[in-house]
Amino acid sequence: MIKFSIKDLACIIKAQPQHDTGREPRAASRGSFIRVSTDSRTIKTGDCFFALTGDNFDGHNYIDDAFAKGAVCAVVSRDIESVGNCLLKVTDTTKALGDFAAEYRRLMNFKVVAITGSVGKTTVRQIAYHVLSQRCRVYQSLKNFNNQIGLPLTLLGADPKHEIVITELGTNHPGEIAYLTAIAQPNIAVVTNVHPAHLEGFGSVDAIAKEKLSISQGLLPDGVLILNSAIELRPTGHFAKITTFSKSDTSDFHAQNISLEGAGSRFFINGVEVYLPLAGPGNIENALAAWAVCSQFGITIDDFAQAVKTLSAVPMRAELLQFGTLTVLNDCYNANPASMKNAIDILASLVLKEKRRAVFICGDMAELGQQTQELHADLGADVARAEVQLLLTVGDSAKIVAQAAKDAAKYDLRTKSFTDALSACNNLIKFIKDYDIVLVKGSRINKLELTVEKLKELFS
Repeated sequence: MIKFSIKDLACIIKAQPQHDTGREPRAASRGSFIRVSTDSRTIKTGDCFFALTGDNFDGHNYIDDAFAKGAVCAVVSRDIESVGNCLLKVTDTTKALGDFAAEYRRLMNFKVVAITGSVGKTTVRQIAYHVLSQRCRVYQSLKNFNNQIGLPLTLLGADPKHEIVITELGTNHPGEIAYLTAIAQPNIAVVTNVHPAHLEGFGSVDAIAKEKLSISQGLLPDGVLILNSAIELRPTGHFAKITTFSKSDTSDFHAQNISLEGAGSRFFINGVEVYLPLAGPGNIENALAAWAVCSQFGITIDDFAQAVKTLSAVPMRAELLQFGTLTVLNDCYNANPASMKNAIDILASLVLKEKRRAVFICGDMAELGQQTQELHADLGADVARAEVQLLLTVGDSAKIVAQAAKDAAKYDLRTKSFTDALSACNNLIKFIKDYDIVLVKGSRINKLELTVEKLKELFS
């Protein structure tokens, strides 16, 4: 970020002096900072430290550590004894971080791309970043920084040299996207899709759709909204236009002559052949969404096709790994019914091509509310339809998948259920064989990355 005056920051976030003395916050009239940090462990000289609070942490406990490591000021929400240090007191430090990021975004000349959706956000971001960075100076979200803390940190991490900033907006409760898009003020907003996810917080798919579409509320007046054409709802707002993408010819950005090739796919866009080195049909739509973004910045389809050839898989998202003779489809970053189905389709296509045994290490799908049992049972039916031969489940809800799969299977399906990832790890050697193709997928609560590491240890 640019060097920023402490006094200007105090004004933007409406900081009050500690102890309500009526004076300007100590040292706020002098000095500046060059970075923002919310983690005292990573503080560097010249940083401004925001003392955030949460259910399991309180940054106020680490104020002295932050200053000892070189912080020049700290934003706090309660009185702190820190002699001789610059403290800016606000009502809510998380909101102050968002307010500062919104003002910083207004001051910068970069364009902002904001991406939301039930699945595919990170992959669309990574594809768009990979292509655009061939021609432009692009900054993207660090990891999946897509919430009320991560989004501001992404914006504040960009420098004046950057022309484009690509961000993700995530949500698990109503109103979150509207808050985040007001901070990001995107020039281009993307909704990848709408599927049952975080139903515990929303209650229905229609409510999820409205939440995702609220990204349009923050679009600048000349902004462009890019939607998956399967989304029937259309938002209202003061932005330039809506454009659509999908595999259907009725969309503005679409693909033709699609051919799935196990670890990748081939298709044509505007008569140009594109090879996408990412597995599964879902990634074709992700690529189309990214193409719709890139086209807004003058990228040609020839440029796009040339660039995507060199894409790397996104870690833990349909990531194909080879451990000796074992093939692992590592898709364990998160899970919902739509992404589960897509992953099973990839597994089925790989097995069809390789003629090897299909294995699924399946974790719970979290935050599905009252539909938890029904949607896990539906997943079991999908497992049987894909003729998975060995199903290992991790977690309580995943047991429903195992039972439903056994009930639906008209073939010899072997299943085994474990309470947690550690128990599964301790037993993998009994079940997994050389030359298996193993899909690993579940919500973050399952920590299924542990099973991927165990497979690597066993078969590499």
